[in-house]
Amino acid sequence: MAKKIPEEEVEKLVRIVGRHSEGVSIEGLVNSLEGAVPKRTLQYRLSYLVKTGILKKVGVGKSSKYYAMEVLENKEIAEPMKGSSRDSLVPFSSEALVLRKLISVPSQLRQHVSYKKEFLESYEPNKTNYLSQEILEKLSKLGAGVEKGRPAGTYARKIYHRLLIDLSWNSSRLEGNTYSLLETERLLDTGEAAQGKDRTDTQMLLNHKEAIEFLVDMAEELDVSRSTILNIHGLLSNDLLLDPKACGRLRTTPVKIGKSVYHPVEIPQLIEECFQLIIQKAAAIKNPFEQSFFLMVHIPYLQPFLDVNKRVSRLAGNIPFIRENLSPLSFVDVPESDYIQGLLAIYEFNRIEIFRDVFVWAYERSASLYLATLEVLGEPDPFRVRYRDLIRTAVCEVVRQKMNKLEGSQTIQKFAQAHVPLSDQHRFIEITEIEVSSLHEGNFARFRIRPSEFSEWHRGWK
Repeated sequence: MAKKIPEEEVEKLVRIVGRHSEGVSIEGLVNSLEGAVPKRTLQYRLSYLVKTGILKKVGVGKSSKYYAMEVLENKEIAEPMKGSSRDSLVPFSSEALVLRKLISVPSQLRQHVSYKKEFLESYEPNKTNYLSQEILEKLSKLGAGVEKGRPAGTYARKIYHRLLIDLSWNSSRLEGNTYSLLETERLLDTGEAAQGKDRTDTQMLLNHKEAIEFLVDMAEELDVSRSTILNIHGLLSNDLLLDPKACGRLRTTPVKIGKSVYHPVEIPQLIEECFQLIIQKAAAIKNPFEQSFFLMVHIPYLQPFLDVNKRVSRLAGNIPFIRENLSPLSFVDVPESDYIQGLLAIYEFNRIEIFRDVFVWAYERSASLYLATLEVLGEPDPFRVRYRDLIRTAVCEVVRQKMNKLEGSQTIQKFAQAHVPLSDQHRFIEITEIEVSSLHEGNFARFRIRPSEFSEWHRGWK
């Protein structure tokens, strides 16, 4: 592993370059440093700073000059950005602002780069930190609910309907999906597709619903594992890939990244090796926020799947939040341009500052939204939480067997006698009968009931 450059030496060199508004050659830097740094060492440090986006090299050979990125802003080397730092909703740090300028340089002026395995290998779980301790403490306070010590997934289940709509819509929106929020809600609640929409957009949203249901239903067994990530991809990519066999499997063919000079790894064996290393390192990370961010950085960077990589990373990033009863991250209001710029900086420079700032801001927005949602909902009934799965099973049995009111009542009583302790049977029967009687076209989806099943049952029930 390359020796780390002392931070004070980096700062000193950047300050010297920044004083030369017209750029400075390596010979000029040698003179400015008065021989304090050997030329070969200086070349290495300059190369590092160019690679990480702190400096920009213009020209080749002896005529090349180095610029600080702040200077480039005034020399019009960068093309205008969509959504400047002043226009963005995200409060970017100074480091992120420098990177945004660098990413805005026309792609023909940016250097082509390939996958750097050392970016992944250099990360040591619980030693390396992408998120500072200050950020981690801030997010922990924002995300903590009142469900500490309760079964995994309690928080997500309390806000399930809101989470399902928000995360499905926002994650799809970041992929260019054209459904509105209200159209998404209708589709996921009733199965009714919006008129005039592309079939792919409809399928994308339905796939999100399936994947989110999987995460919430499996909350108590949920972990960061190969099987979990592959199944998330299988659900999200269902009926969206030309080759159905590619769903839930690592890719064996090359992929390209649009609007980027980054070239993902093409060797299947290396994809497999790096994917396993991502899973291994992520699973070892103890802090849920650092674990989430790590997954959202390294899954898109590796591009382990033929497509749908970013979607997989966004849902995988919610695993620690669902598991530990923290506020989930649904990417509410996240600007697509900021999100993409954050990924481009990771792809091309292995720099996480833009994406980090977007992540932190997005989590603040989501946590605030779900705190308000909880206040509206009030405290959940512990009895309903404890028997949630059994209530759902009993309701589904009544609907799918197209029972009338008498048959439904008898079935619920028998079900309670077979599965619920005697002391709780009366309350269980009462709640389940209320749930069945309260079913309508706008709420049956939370019981995993299909529109056709509901329609056929409802005619007979009435």
